[in-house]
Amino acid sequence: MRQQDPVSKLVFELSKLPGIGEKTATRLAYFILKQDTSYAQSLSESVLNAKTKIALCSNCQTFTDTDPCRICSDHTRVPALICVVEKPSDVFSIEQSSRFPGLYHVLHGTLSPLDGIGPEDLKITELLKRLETMPASSEVLLALNPSVEGEATTLYLTKLLKMLPGIKITRLAYGIPMGGRLEFTDKQTINKAIENRMEIKSQ
Repeated sequence: MRQQDPVSKLVFELSKLPGIGEKTATRLAYFILKQDTSYAQSLSESVLNAKTKIALCSNCQTFTDTDPCRICSDHTRVPALICVVEKPSDVFSIEQSSRFPGLYHVLHGTLSPLDGIGPEDLKITELLKRLETMPASSEVLLALNPSVEGEATTLYLTKLLKMLPGIKITRLAYGIPMGGRLEFTDKQTINKAIENRMEIKSQ
């Protein structure tokens, strides 16, 4: 197997990033090459530091450099309100709205049988353990992306949570379009979705 030259190797690695095609990866590679060596060193150190120093919060499962994370450690947050999201970037999106006062729980994905992703591959067990110690009249806001996988996961979680006493289950209002993603949704839309969240009733 022929060894790649350094530039081709850089383009190849950059093209693995989500949303980055070969043309964009090539532009990024040549941008990096035009910078001072100090920039390349700073960039590589930032990537390594993030990879080696960032872990999962033992409470909410988001990425953090402290455990528990800053949100879980914030005593001004409402402990009886947990927002369940698909990935850590969704926490950032909701926080940008500045309207959610509670805590979070990150599943790190959604149910997708076609991709071999089942309940055991998500942070569902960790969520249920948290809810065992929640105060009475707690609320779980299911804020999963309105995709086929997100809807399936919402339905699955609803069935599990309905078996827990004293838990109110709500979901974001449909201000977020079907097929849309929280990370690409403006904060005004997220505000309205949180304000108009709906309780999930038993079928």
